[in-house]
Amino acid sequence: MIKIRQYKNSDAQATWDLFYNTIRKVNTRHYTLEQVQAWAPDSFDKQEWAQRMKRLNPFIAELNGVLVGYADLQSDGLIDHFFCHHQYQGLGIGTQLMQHLLSEGQKSGITRYYSEVSITAKPFYERFGFTVISEQKVQVRGQTLTNFMMEKHMTHNKKPTN
Repeated sequence: MIKIRQYKNSDAQATWDLFYNTIRKVNTRHYTLEQVQAWAPDSFDKQEWAQRMKRLNPFIAELNGVLVGYADLQSDGLIDHFFCHHQYQGLGIGTQLMQHLLSEGQKSGITRYYSEVSITAKPFYERFGFTVISEQKVQVRGQTLTNFMMEKHMTHNKKPTN
């Protein structure tokens, strides 16, 4: 069973490993080797990554104690990071993470969700009702990568007042 929990500082290395390996092993379907190497470089500052994860405060998906995914939701509706472990693709982890984000967003009153989405993740986001606002060309360590600004609008039913 997939368990979703809040990020802990001790998750920093595992989130980096997941980020790195997912980009290097999954995103190569749609990006060149040079592009994925720029996106997930071999060397990184562990302290900088730990600080970034602490700021993002993502939700962690675990399966049998293994960190198999993570995703964040910022107060303005931004989903900055959304990654599922390369060895656990197609098991519903992403679906559960997205449902969790949308549920948490509803509790917080978020009505617009948005994200910069890779070519690889675009069909996944579309299944959840996100639409493309624009195609973007972004520079990452000397490489130009294509991604998509996508958004989803939600209306949350308010309880009737008597």
